[in-house]
Amino acid sequence: MSHIKIDDSARLIGKIRLGNNVYVAQGSVLRSVDDSLIIGSSTMVLENSVLLGTSAHPLKVGSKTVFGHKCIAVGAEIGNLCEIGNGVIMLPGCRIGNMCIFGEGTIIPEGSIIPDSSVVVGRPGRIIRKLTLDDENMILRMRNNDISLGEYVENIIENNPKEDEKLGKLYNYGAKYPEIKESAFLYDTAEITGDVIVGKNSVIASGVKIIGNSHGPIKIGNNVKILENTVLHLLPDNELIIEDDVIIGPGCIIHGTTIGSNSIIESGAIVCDYSKLGKNTLVKSGTLIKQRSVFDDNEILEGFPAKSIGKNKELLKRPAWSDL
Repeated sequence: MSHIKIDDSARLIGKIRLGNNVYVAQGSVLRSVDDSLIIGSSTMVLENSVLLGTSAHPLKVGSKTVFGHKCIAVGAEIGNLCEIGNGVIMLPGCRIGNMCIFGEGTIIPEGSIIPDSSVVVGRPGRIIRKLTLDDENMILRMRNNDISLGEYVENIIENNPKEDEKLGKLYNYGAKYPEIKESAFLYDTAEITGDVIVGKNSVIASGVKIIGNSHGPIKIGNNVKILENTVLHLLPDNELIIEDDVIIGPGCIIHGTTIGSNSIIESGAIVCDYSKLGKNTLVKSGTLIKQRSVFDDNEILEGFPAKSIGKNKELLKRPAWSDL
């Protein structure tokens, strides 16, 4: 493979198509379901980012695009020569043109269309202007004064977890050691420390950190999925309870809360200590649940901080991006 650099702590899962000179930095995870992730030549994915493609929403990234630190892109189409700021979240079905700039922390909602040469900021993202000559010069300078795209030469990487890789790293904290049910599955770069229980048939994905080093326990129920690069922790004198059949998306921070059964926490959400979410709750991407917030069953929560924007009238369906 020609000059592709994948850091040792990065993970590529499934069948992924890469152009030459792609760089994937430390802690980043690229996951493809059913051959659904393509990245163009000389694109860079910086530290702790998560890129996911699904059969319903493939992820296609052009050439010489740069993802900043802790970005999340799920099932999007992204053009060439884009500058994607730290912590940007791009959601399924969005289409991004060439040579766009995204400010830090921007969220691009599902199905959004961003034309070429746009500058986008905000939650949700909005176009504030077209590129200026200074912007174009910055894009040129960041690429060593070469924005030619050249010919795309495809390299295919196919990697699926092996049985002997199924258990991540487990650490004691004092006298406490994680309790992992036999049918649970931990990807190899997941790390669990201290007073933690993981229930039957639960899946802990690559890069997840679950840290039970405070006085209260972390209890994860059965059939739970915690996706890439999410962090679970808690304050002293608190506990963290994830009930059965919960899905937590990539890049979340879950801290000392209770999450009711069959809830879905979408990518990049932050849930703070002493909060409580009822059963069948949907937390939208990038939402902040403040400390001590309490929400009833079936709420749809969105915002920074979260507000209820509606009620789920049916049991939530499993999203395609949660397939592992």
